[in-house]
Amino acid sequence: MVGLMHLYSALLQIPGVDAPDMTFTEQMVFVWDEMGFMRWPLGLCVVIAIIVIIWKFFDLMAKTGRTKKILGEVNQLLSEQKIEEAMEVCRESDSPAANILFAGLERRSDGTDRVMKAIENQGLLELSKLEKGLVILATLMNVAPLLGFLGTVIGMIIAFQAIEVAGEVEATLVAGGIKVALLTTATGLAIAIPVSIAHNYFVSRIDSLVIDMEESAQKMIDTLHAMERGQTV
Repeated sequence: MVGLMHLYSALLQIPGVDAPDMTFTEQMVFVWDEMGFMRWPLGLCVVIAIIVIIWKFFDLMAKTGRTKKILGEVNQLLSEQKIEEAMEVCRESDSPAANILFAGLERRSDGTDRVMKAIENQGLLELSKLEKGLVILATLMNVAPLLGFLGTVIGMIIAFQAIEVAGEVEATLVAGGIKVALLTTATGLAIAIPVSIAHNYFVSRIDSLVIDMEESAQKMIDTLHAMERGQTV
């Protein structure tokens, strides 16, 4: 909505376009009123997007911090081949990396293949938890522009109905419908753009976490394999 207001303010600077003397808040209220009933679904999209983005940002920040901490501790213990201590550290943590590494370490006596399978299965579960909420943002990315286009169609229908009733074309008759059409389209796009940026940012953060966890899991497998070979010899 803020992006839409900046766009609306920029359009008012075009030569020949009258700029009403309104504050930013008054402009937001004006746009809200002029969008007609389509303002409610679009407003709901804005509220949901803000809540999910804020929640997901702090959720990933917390999980990233815990993951980096646990990976550092476990990697150090694994380099010293302190398996029991590494398991205890993982057990006491609730980070995604700790759950994945613990699942692998728990199967260490079953062979490297079982360890890798346990890591893969637990990794899928943790990835689904990390991606929680992204489907909402992806849905908003698609729904918001569609709602805006729906408002465009409705606005044009209103404009043509006004022409049909009047029997002649006058700018004042169609201006209201066209205004609704333009405002709803702009609002839908103004919602979808920042939501898309936030979605891609979260995906990149999750991918970075997954890479770190995969590297640590591979180090763990190499350590267990080396210990297994040493015991065999």
